Amino acid sequence: MACFHWRNVNSGLPYALIVGNHMTNIILWIYIVLLVVGGYMGYAKAGSKVSLIMAGAFAALLAVCNLVPSLQFGRIGLADILLILLLVVFAMRLYKTGNFMPAGMMLVVTLTTLAARLVLYK
Repeated sequence: MACFHWRNVNSGLPYALIVGNHMTNIILWIYIVLLVVGGYMGYAKAGSKVSLIMAGAFAALLAVCNLVPSLQFGRIGLADILLILLLVVFAMRLYKTGNFMPAGMMLVVTLTTLAARLVLYK
């Protein structure tokens, strides 16, 4: 059962919006930050606007999934489907380039995030 709190009194944060399982939400927020940082690094180092735009788009979609409890249908939700899609994208990029950085690292981070969400979901 998902809980919906505009104010999380236990954390002391004035407007902490936490929906559903707290640990899976925290894991997804951390992943969103890493995704945005990775997109920015791709833009800063290689001038890749596509990396920046796609990272921002997926981060926005994942943030919406984290904020809207109805997007979690049972054990798997829209966020998990998006993570699986990102797994495929990063695997294809790793296969294409053969370089572990950045696609391989993001593949490992995405796989870890997905596994943790599926294991910890209550």
